[in-house]
Amino acid sequence: MRIRKKKWAEPELNECRYYVGDPEAYRGRWSEFFGNDKPIELEIGCGKCTFIAEKAKQNPNVNYIAVDIKNDMLGVGRRNIEKLFSETGKSPDNIALVRYNVEQLDKIIAPQDRIAVMYINFCNPWPRLKHNKRRLTYPKKLRMYRGFLTKDGVIYFKTDDDELFEDSVGYFEEAEYNIRYITRDLHNSDITGNIVTEHEKMFSDEGVPIKYLEATVY
Repeated sequence: MRIRKKKWAEPELNECRYYVGDPEAYRGRWSEFFGNDKPIELEIGCGKCTFIAEKAKQNPNVNYIAVDIKNDMLGVGRRNIEKLFSETGKSPDNIALVRYNVEQLDKIIAPQDRIAVMYINFCNPWPRLKHNKRRLTYPKKLRMYRGFLTKDGVIYFKTDDDELFEDSVGYFEEAEYNIRYITRDLHNSDITGNIVTEHEKMFSDEGVPIKYLEATVY
């Protein structure tokens, strides 16, 4: 997603107690950042953070790491998190906002962090063949994620893009994941408790079916 430069984003993030400016320092030690041993879940390409904010609000006994490469996006995300939590009178103590390149995710997440759940929502489809390797579901990246996912860890993947989805089904199989659930029309499936992201609403309102799968490590 493209986003205009937000001059206020970086200063606000630097004042945010749950923004992590040096994530490599917490590799293998994320429980120390949160100050507890609650399960940790991870969203990559978190965008404006509406999804992770709602997950964190609904599940106070789970810690969430939200990663994006753009501080401008994370700045908007921080404001969205603050708005949602202020409406409930709660504090977002179970969120870590992280600016980092997911191409090098294994430099900030280690096996000791025991990531049980990972979310990939509406990532860039990179449709040109020469750019396919940049997809967040590309086999090389899926194998990297296996390095820190728990033995029974699961990846939840949503997209509007048909080509990306069909290719990703093959990517997960090539990287030796087990696809335990798949649907090409999420909103007309038997899935309950789905949190609708800003992209998801936009595409769904346009009549585009949302593709979804759950893949587990084995």
